Amino acid sequence: MNTFPAILIGGPPHSGRSVLTYLLTQRLREQGVEHYVLRACPDGEGDWSQEAPPAMVRLLRQKGAFSTAFVERVCSDLARRHLPLIVDAGGRPTLDQERILDHCTHAVLIAASPEGLDEWRALAERHGLSIVAELHSTLSGTDRIDAELPVLRGQIAGLERHTGAAGMMVAKLAERLARLMFYSSDELKERHLQQAPTELALDVAQLARYAGSLATAHHWQPADLPPALASVPRVALSLYGRGPNWLYAAFALHVAPQPFFLFDPRSGWTLPVTVQCGPQPQSAVIEWQTRVTREYTWLEARPKQPYLDYEDLQSLEAPVLDSQCGVVISGKLPHWLMVGIALAYHRHPWLAVVQAQQYDRAIVVMSRSADLQPGARVTL
Repeated sequence: MNTFPAILIGGPPHSGRSVLTYLLTQRLREQGVEHYVLRACPDGEGDWSQEAPPAMVRLLRQKGAFSTAFVERVCSDLARRHLPLIVDAGGRPTLDQERILDHCTHAVLIAASPEGLDEWRALAERHGLSIVAELHSTLSGTDRIDAELPVLRGQIAGLERHTGAAGMMVAKLAERLARLMFYSSDELKERHLQQAPTELALDVAQLARYAGSLATAHHWQPADLPPALASVPRVALSLYGRGPNWLYAAFALHVAPQPFFLFDPRSGWTLPVTVQCGPQPQSAVIEWQTRVTREYTWLEARPKQPYLDYEDLQSLEAPVLDSQCGVVISGKLPHWLMVGIALAYHRHPWLAVVQAQQYDRAIVVMSRSADLQPGARVTL
């Protein structure tokens, strides 16, 4: 039996569920509570949807439809979780989709009406979930706590995308969730690093200290890359912890062709997907878009389905690009896929990766040019 809690954030559409999820995970990160947000609904959202400019969110956000395969993948990831989870399962699960709730342990319910809370309370109780909180969501007004035990009840206000701020209710709820996620970060880190498949295993915070940098797992800056890379030998490496996509891509390229493993909260220690380049790549999972400029080739990977499964991408082909040009890689992708794509173009003069929160620039992760070093910013 999996002992890590999986806490459902449940409520009708437009109740502020996704904004609440984002504010809670930010608060828990600040408190050092190790966890992972599993967005078990095909709405194409993530932290980037709260942090990137609104115009970019509208461009990147991909609405999808639940399918039996989608539900099965989510259930599989929930069952084998390696960290405490916060789970966003969407606003209107069907009977088949309710299987996701069977793999959760607790529930935080939020709705704009008493009827919405009644509906989700019945749903949580039907699946044996322990209810942590029941919140009435309103755009105006102020937070209000009506009861704390046994269930946190009250009003939460102002959960608007991009403008929502963590108020009294978020703080109180995060405090309650932190007690449920009782594993210390040191305990989890030690457990996971002991299982690393390589002799050299680093977490990103430890890596920052090795590099003599002020960076943390939450605030890596591109300028931190050169000293960090210089501190790590070119041997097989396992990298653990929360960090930007360009950080992971840079270290995979740094140690290549030696093996590089990253820790995925859904599946544990994982190799990046192996991506081959072909003249006419066809994939049921990824759509490729390219744009050639005078300085580089822009390559964007767009998922065709809302929930990417590692096993579905084992035979992925990417387009052949001009080997004399640098490559800028873009896409809302898990690290194990972004890194795999970067490795496929390691023979190019330089590579850069776009992060959604910095959509107007890319971070150089590998370069053979003295004029363009890792950590440099390429303006797009």
